[in-house]
Amino acid sequence: MLVSPIPPFLLQTGDNPEGLPASLFDEFIQAATADTPAWMKGFLDNFYNIDVLGGTLVSDQAFQASWNIAAAASATAAVACIGTWETDFRDDLPKIDVPVLTVQGDADRILPYPNTGKRLPGLINDMQLVVIEGGPHAIVWTHADQVNRALLGFLD
Repeated sequence: MLVSPIPPFLLQTGDNPEGLPASLFDEFIQAATADTPAWMKGFLDNFYNIDVLGGTLVSDQAFQASWNIAAAASATAAVACIGTWETDFRDDLPKIDVPVLTVQGDADRILPYPNTGKRLPGLINDMQLVVIEGGPHAIVWTHADQVNRALLGFLD
């Protein structure tokens, strides 16, 4: 199961025009290096789409719990992980030889659906795609019932 996936390839290149520009990743690295806590706050805001879902599907306490984890993480590791978002999975995806369920929100601001999950059908041989309307990156929190229904239906 892939939930809010990063594949197939997030970086925009000559052979991957559907990706995101390298300058965006550079900006993330610069911002995270300059002020990791501020960058993490912005990341979490987008992780939950807090401006839309805060106070309804995301409580202040749930956000605070995520903040506590993010703030305790290594600043060095937080910056270093950004580079991994540029990994190209396109050659690996056709090698997957088991059924795959992919679930993603169409309002994912971290890994935008048009650049990620929407591109997976046809790259993974036996894949079922479930798109959750209005779902952010954190759909396992905000839309747990829909994610669980999709998983149970897939396993059935």
